[in-house]
Amino acid sequence: MKIAYLCNRYPAVSHSFVRREIAGVEACGHQVVRYTVRAPGELVDEADRAEASRTTAILGQGAAALIAAGAGAAIRSPGRFASAAKLALGAAGARPKELVRAIAYLLEAAWLERSLRRQAVDHLHVHFGTNPTMVARLVRRLGGPHYSFTVHGPDEFDRPEALDLKGKVADAKLAVAISSFGRSQLMRWSSPADWDRIAVVRCGVDGGFLATRPPVASSAPRFAAVARLSGQKGLPVLIEAARILKSRGRDFQLEIAGDGDLRAALVKQIADGGLDHHVHLLGSLDGAGVRALLERSRAFVLPSFAEGLPVVIMEALALERPVIATAIAGTPELVDAGCGWIVPAGSAAAVADAMEAAIDASDATIAAMGTEGRRRVADAHDAERNARSLTRAIEEARAC
Repeated sequence: MKIAYLCNRYPAVSHSFVRREIAGVEACGHQVVRYTVRAPGELVDEADRAEASRTTAILGQGAAALIAAGAGAAIRSPGRFASAAKLALGAAGARPKELVRAIAYLLEAAWLERSLRRQAVDHLHVHFGTNPTMVARLVRRLGGPHYSFTVHGPDEFDRPEALDLKGKVADAKLAVAISSFGRSQLMRWSSPADWDRIAVVRCGVDGGFLATRPPVASSAPRFAAVARLSGQKGLPVLIEAARILKSRGRDFQLEIAGDGDLRAALVKQIADGGLDHHVHLLGSLDGAGVRALLERSRAFVLPSFAEGLPVVIMEALALERPVIATAIAGTPELVDAGCGWIVPAGSAAAVADAMEAAIDASDATIAAMGTEGRRRVADAHDAERNARSLTRAIEEARAC
């Protein structure tokens, strides 16, 4: 097949799993054409920069090109254009801001449909069930190829009715969840008649994480966290857990990689807690930097409030680092007492207790947890193998 991929913003620092999936699809012998609604921001990873050069930004075509594509679609097939316009505008209701957004989606879809037609694309796959899937849905109404989409969460599950997940599943050839929990949420918000088109295809780690044995976990009390500095990641809870650990007289180091709108607040919280010698904000790191951070740690910690199933947890386990994570979404499908600590979301005390347990655990216990974590990732989160599963699912769906 010739498959097109569409994301809202691609490539991106936190979306390296899409790049790995595309590589896996291409390894299966399919040709992949890459699209993004918006051009990527600053990229720190060389692999992402190379991927950006192969990716076409729809909004980068300019307003005139999008309007011309919309006019061309209306002239070429008035009935299909009217159907797509009805879908787009109906979802917007009477809210002016949403109407403007709906018109933008329609024009984006018109341009993309023309590009897909000219390139003879057989199928369109989308990551994230938000606006790019709406664009794919409109592409189909305009006469373009069938689409499938992968839902990650939590964004799609925060406002499923506003995003019309039910309609997107109904119109798709295939809806993909990255965990059983995610599949249950898609089932919750779709018609039972459409449940047979919902599949689970898990995200995977780069093969390099499993190709060689990692170094032995640090005996020093050093923790790593990798996350956007945003509300859903629960990082203020992690900083408070660090303060609790300090108050107990524990010696430790916590390194946090990532950036975002909470940075200033976290810097203040660290200073107010007297944690400058214990907690370090590293900013965004490329893939090699993240791997180095994980390798020099004893355990990985992520106290999220909302997630899908973070790929960085898989990476930490692949490197045989136990994981401290919250009991939310798909995370307990991978992490339990066999390879780490699962704690209640929102509890700084529970995070501190788990970090203290990781400090006090014997090196042999840490090694055993790491070995089990690596085994689980190899079994269920190999990117190349999962890409083959996705292509088979698409092929089977297209045959129906």
